[in-house]
Amino acid sequence: MDEPVHNGQSARLREIIEAAAAEPALPMAVVHPVDAASIAGAARAADAGLIEALLVGPERRLRRAAEEAEVDIDGFSLFDTEHSHASARRAVELVRTGEARGLLKGKLHTDELITAVLAETAGLRTGRRLSHVFVMDVPAYDRPLLITDAAVNIAPSLDDKVDILSNAIDLALALGIHEPKAAILCAVETVNSSMPCTVEAAALCKMADRGQIENAKVDGPLAFDNAVDLEAARTKGIRSEVAGRANILVAPDLEAGNMLAKQLEYMAGAQAAGIVVGARVPIALTSRADDEVSRMASCAVASLLLARQREQADDR
Repeated sequence: MDEPVHNGQSARLREIIEAAAAEPALPMAVVHPVDAASIAGAARAADAGLIEALLVGPERRLRRAAEEAEVDIDGFSLFDTEHSHASARRAVELVRTGEARGLLKGKLHTDELITAVLAETAGLRTGRRLSHVFVMDVPAYDRPLLITDAAVNIAPSLDDKVDILSNAIDLALALGIHEPKAAILCAVETVNSSMPCTVEAAALCKMADRGQIENAKVDGPLAFDNAVDLEAARTKGIRSEVAGRANILVAPDLEAGNMLAKQLEYMAGAQAAGIVVGARVPIALTSRADDEVSRMASCAVASLLLARQREQADDR
């Protein structure tokens, strides 16, 4: 998936789904899928061979949601719980025991799920901070685009951004993007001591130069226009391997990242898959507004990331 030519709506997300379908089905705990959209998305992903769905939630509500969605869940493993908090804890337990190798968010708040994942007893933490990545298919852009962080880290520090960037680079590599190009977004493309974002961007670039951040070209600060448009970069006199060609956009904070991703989705016709990385297993996040392709693509992204992690473990 290294910068393919765009050939139709959601073409890149469908490429991700096709690539993941060649991998073994990912045993995934589907956390509290008590509405039609989330249980249908899990069922479709299972039908496509992307996941082995382990449904975690109140059984009565799961069956009602399946009936509403007109999907058959009789062949799935069901884990009955009392409420959403219990569903999150039970799903994490399935990962801890090895029954599940990934998590898929159903109808519960993201913070409920993340709190369960980060619990000291969960055993899902790694040396990295958790962060969220949108994998975007933007019709007007000639390459895949990852936006981070738009859902987990509200006001990340410089140390947080090191993990956020490193997580996104690992995901880009898992998606077949060779030597990703990461732009550290700010409002301007010059370092200004009164704008901390620009100082942090410069620090991240120097860290990449010194090998503290690996496997990607990193540049910043860059404004959005000169991060994604070559002509805008040339007009500003920016000479960079990243400017105008970015695969990864690192937002200054959650609000900026979230607004950027949703603007692309609702005003530029983009489609997105969402995933949380940095834990021991991938966590696929979906929203109520996601269509079937986006939900399946989130599962597919999780599968490809886990496949890369397995490869790295085998190489050690």
